[in-house]
Amino acid sequence: MSKHDELLVEVATLVESEQSNQMSLTVVTGGAVITGRLAPEAVWRRRVSEVLTDSDRLGEFSAVFTATPPREGPPTHLHFHVARILQGTVGIPETGGMYRVSIADVSAWTVGDFSYSDH
Repeated sequence: MSKHDELLVEVATLVESEQSNQMSLTVVTGGAVITGRLAPEAVWRRRVSEVLTDSDRLGEFSAVFTATPPREGPPTHLHFHVARILQGTVGIPETGGMYRVSIADVSAWTVGDFSYSDH
């Protein structure tokens, strides 16, 4: 989107202010459909850091996610957790992933997550 969708920015702002992780959203970005729950950036960063810390090969990257820079103004990104990229009738990854999506790159969105079939 050349201009941020103000309604989507308001949703992201509410997620950030309430520290809630229950808002389900589906977005289209760069030709991909991502569906899942939004998390506040600090919660998302902490969870990514935990996953990296537990990795034998990627542990050194965990510190990048522990520092949350002070941010002024409205959110610029959506932080998905327990999310999937929809491809046909399959959600990738099956267990859900962690995605950071620029609000400026969202071309369409809807409240709620789409179900999929993993058969």
